[in-house]
Amino acid sequence: MFFRRIPEHKMRMPTAEEALPGRDEPIPTSQVHAVLGTSLHPPFPAGAQQIIFGMGCFWGVERLFWKIPGVHTTAVGYCAGLTPNPSYEEVCSGLTGHNEVVLVVFDPEQVSVEQLLKTFWENHDPTQGMRQGNDTGTQYRSGIYVSNPGQQAAAEVSKASFADLLLQAGKEPVTTEILPAPTFYYAEPYHQQYLHKNPGGYCNLAGTGICLPGN
Repeated sequence: MFFRRIPEHKMRMPTAEEALPGRDEPIPTSQVHAVLGTSLHPPFPAGAQQIIFGMGCFWGVERLFWKIPGVHTTAVGYCAGLTPNPSYEEVCSGLTGHNEVVLVVFDPEQVSVEQLLKTFWENHDPTQGMRQGNDTGTQYRSGIYVSNPGQQAAAEVSKASFADLLLQAGKEPVTTEILPAPTFYYAEPYHQQYLHKNPGGYCNLAGTGICLPGN
C-alpha cells in the first residue's frame, strides 16, 4: 500500500513572506445562481444577512445550503488567508492561507442562523484540523465567518454545545475557527453551483453521526 505524502507547508498557515502575491483585480466569476436564479453579488435584499462556512471541499457544501428554504443565494469562494484575489490553483498550492468556503445569504425571517449552524455542525467533522476526510491542507479547515455580534454569539454557543456532545461520544476536540467575516473572494465560474452542473461530481461531505438539538 502506498501513502501520498502531504507537503508540510500545506498543513500550516503560510507566513506573510511565504504567501503568494495574488493580484489587484478579482478573478472573473458568475453573476447569477444557476439553481436559485438570484444574484451572486451584492446588493442583496433588505434585511438579508450573510454568513460564511468552511467545511471542506466547497462543491458539496454549497449544495447543502442552497437547498435550505430561506436561503436567498450561495456562492463558493476563498477567505481567511493572505493572498488578494487568489485563483483556485493558488489556493490549492497551500501558499495563500485561504479556506474553501461558501457564502450564504439568507432571510432571518425564514431561516435562523441557529438552523444554518446546525446544518454546518452535523454535515462535516469539525475535529480534523487542516483536513476533511481525504482532503488535506489549510483550505479544508473548519470555519465559521460571521457578519454581526448575534451570529458570533450563536456560533460560539453552538460550538460549545457540539464540542460537549463530541466529548461525550469519545471524539476529539473541535478545531473550528470562528472569526469576523474577512474579505470573500469569489471562485471561478466553473466552481459556482458545481454539483448542479455536474450531478455526479465529487462530494466528500460526511458528518460525525452526532446531531445538535434544535429545529
